[in-house]
Amino acid sequence: MTHYSGAAVEARDLTVVRGTRTVLRGLDFAVPAGRITGLLGPSGCGKSTLMRAVAGTQAKVTGALHVLGRPAGHPALRSRIGYVTQAPSVYDDLTVRQNLDYFAAVLHPGRAHRAARAEAVTRAIADVDLTSHADALAGNLSGGQRGRASLAVALLGAPELLVLDEPTVGLDPVLRRDLWELFHRIAAERGTTLLISSHAMDEAERCHRLLLMRDGRILADGTPQELRRRSGTGTVEDAFLHLVDTAGGPREAHR
Repeated sequence: MTHYSGAAVEARDLTVVRGTRTVLRGLDFAVPAGRITGLLGPSGCGKSTLMRAVAGTQAKVTGALHVLGRPAGHPALRSRIGYVTQAPSVYDDLTVRQNLDYFAAVLHPGRAHRAARAEAVTRAIADVDLTSHADALAGNLSGGQRGRASLAVALLGAPELLVLDEPTVGLDPVLRRDLWELFHRIAAERGTTLLISSHAMDEAERCHRLLLMRDGRILADGTPQELRRRSGTGTVEDAFLHLVDTAGGPREAHR
């Protein structure tokens, strides 16, 4: 894996307009390599649009956006980025293992890669704690289990950058804790960069760095400790509300 001394993602004046609405408003930010960056803010603030832009699937993006040293959406990035949307990306009529076997064959076709594919599938299933459900049909899994199966697919290619759109939604506290332990292990042991969105402010403390968003803008960028210190508050949620009040305008509902 290539390690970057600086940023894995760099944006300058990043703007996205959808119809008559400006969804992202001239964003400037950087995502440090090999770390977990949390993208936090209320629903509808532009988090998913930003993640699609980073993954190269968002239309009508202006400004500069570089990912792993290349322009976002460059064909060479396809095998280097794992992207998990809020909607599960597995086939309901296949088992968990069959889903992963299929996607592994797409990533690494040919008989010569058969043993490596099998090893990668087994590892990915274990990573997301679905070993006991490996032979269950994806359509019979709970929502949280299907989400973890989608994450396993993203882990198959050992991506350098993981873009995860609200991966812990609908999970119980134990599974949320286990997933965050996995995220930290991937970053520490594999040098993977993770960009994780959430509207749950309690997850902010689990990130190395935070981008706090509201109304298509970035209100703050820094470590949880820095944001608490700057605002003189005890939690990141209180820091966020302080920033909203400082910026002016009504507070948006958020969870």
